[in-house]
Amino acid sequence: MQERTSTTERYTRGFAAAVVAVATLVLAANAGPARAADPAPAQRPAQHVIPQQLSG
Repeated sequence: MQERTSTTERYTRGFAAAVVAVATLVLAANAGPARAADPAPAQRPAQHVIPQQLSG
């Protein structure tokens, strides 16, 4: 017959499991892909070229 675990032991295991779960979620949230140093040409804003008229 199995011995019953104490309430303190059960709460300690549950708390330890919760700490491990939170740490895993925090690490997973911060493990995203690295950002590109220079955006792709399609993502760059359009450059409008205004021709200058010569006065005179």
